[in-house]
Amino acid sequence: MKKIFSILSALVVGTTFLTSCIEEVDPQNGLLTEKMYSVTPGAFESQVSSLTSSLNGKMLYGAFDIVYAIDFGTTSLWLERDAMGMDIVPGQGNNFTEWYSCSVGLGEQYALCQIPWTSYYGLIKDCNTAIAMYKAAPSESKAPYAGIAYVMRAMHYQDIVRMYAAAPYHVDPDAETVPYVDDESGLLMKNPRATFSEAYGKILDDLDEAEKLLEGYQRPDIYTPDVSVVYGLKARAYLEIEDWENAEKYAKLAQEGYAMMSEEEYLDRDYGFNSPNSSWIFATRFRDTDECIKDNDGDASWGSIMCMENGFDCGYGANYGGPLFIDRHLYESIPTSDFRKQMFVDFNLDGMDAEAQAEALTAYTFYPKQIQGAAAAAKSGVGGMEFKFRPQAGMYNVKYTAWCISIPLMRIEEMKLIEAEAAGMQDEGRGIQLLTAFAQSRDPQYVYGQHNEAYGNLETSAFQNEIWWQRRVELWGEGFATFDIKRLNKAIIRNYENTNHIDMYRWNFENQNEAKGLYYPNWMNYVIVGTETDTNSACTNNPDPVAPVGNSPAVTTF
Repeated sequence: MKKIFSILSALVVGTTFLTSCIEEVDPQNGLLTEKMYSVTPGAFESQVSSLTSSLNGKMLYGAFDIVYAIDFGTTSLWLERDAMGMDIVPGQGNNFTEWYSCSVGLGEQYALCQIPWTSYYGLIKDCNTAIAMYKAAPSESKAPYAGIAYVMRAMHYQDIVRMYAAAPYHVDPDAETVPYVDDESGLLMKNPRATFSEAYGKILDDLDEAEKLLEGYQRPDIYTPDVSVVYGLKARAYLEIEDWENAEKYAKLAQEGYAMMSEEEYLDRDYGFNSPNSSWIFATRFRDTDECIKDNDGDASWGSIMCMENGFDCGYGANYGGPLFIDRHLYESIPTSDFRKQMFVDFNLDGMDAEAQAEALTAYTFYPKQIQGAAAAAKSGVGGMEFKFRPQAGMYNVKYTAWCISIPLMRIEEMKLIEAEAAGMQDEGRGIQLLTAFAQSRDPQYVYGQHNEAYGNLETSAFQNEIWWQRRVELWGEGFATFDIKRLNKAIIRNYENTNHIDMYRWNFENQNEAKGLYYPNWMNYVIVGTETDTNSACTNNPDPVAPVGNSPAVTTF
């Protein structure tokens, strides 16, 4: 069992100096107080810059100098969440199977439980430091930097509130989430978990402050938040708490100045989902100086997991049996007229001989033999393998450089779907018009009503189910799957005829909590690390996840 640490320690000494006891910040050890930072030239700007530059590429957990292949920044936390559901099927050599299989390691006494907790609260602590520095010496020139810190704190809290919430907002607005710690909190030995309503009140307060501080700010690049990112985060927040009018308002504001990805951009073999384009509102990137690229052969990186086209002998996706596949039922529900289906290999290729299969794979990739090798390492077929995320253009065979790519954190497509859902929850006819316009940009033959499976929850309308299907396909692999399952209170279904889910993990409905009105499995309520509840006497916890035993009976309806 790995030793685990309390959030209280991380909040005092930062993300790179963790200890199980509270320690003072000592300048002789190279650690500066906020007051000292505020008068050190350039220190404040440097602190704020680190809030975005360290989102990826840095090992956020990094305990005991152990390199975890699942610890390469916030995008690794996306994959943890997405693997919990049904839309992603990990190869059996994939490190995210721990979340897919509801591992005992997700319980409060294990290191896996510590990783997201330490990572997010470390990021929040850095935001708190920057905000405190600004408050110690505010100025007009520093205001936009403070605005960035407020944006980033709100973004991180949105993630962990949804991850740890004991129930979705619409089921219970008073559901417990996480202890809230801001720049003025100090050491809190008795800090209860904020309710969903309380937490989102604070998140929206941060976004209101950020909007004021960032007014008129011209950002240097897409990796730095501006007011459009604030609008996008507000749209997400209001969607979550079902304030449909404001969700629609801010989703529309966030879209200004951006344009949806075309089919050519979406499927581009050189630049597909690895380089910013007109649809990206906010992004992060991996650099050749990042520790996750430099260390351990770059294997602890997004590209190692997500880029199947790899001309060198490293990478979990391409070489170690850990590619990611789309759920077969979801794939088969995508019409052939929808160009997004081309991101995933047709399952019919698995019935071909090797030569014919290699020829058929040229419809997806320039490197079919490598893809066959990746499937062989995974002891699987090629059917369902993803080609959404490509290595750096022209660098697929350049060791590690291939994985120095950009990843979207927010796109206009997400905002259009929020706008459509929010509009439709006020006036379904208007929402259907917006949804149809969006869907026909991907599938010219789309007709409303094709994709409204309920997944165990008959309380959601056919309209909302249609929106959810579009989100599942459009945002696949971008960290939204568990959030949407929890928000819409959906069951997961992994066992059905011809399923491609891993044997013994083909679970349907097994962990729904009917007494609380919950359909989704309880392992999607993240467990708080045990040392936090030991140290913080007011902090309750979610139950440790319990995996079902064996496969569920196959279903024929969803």
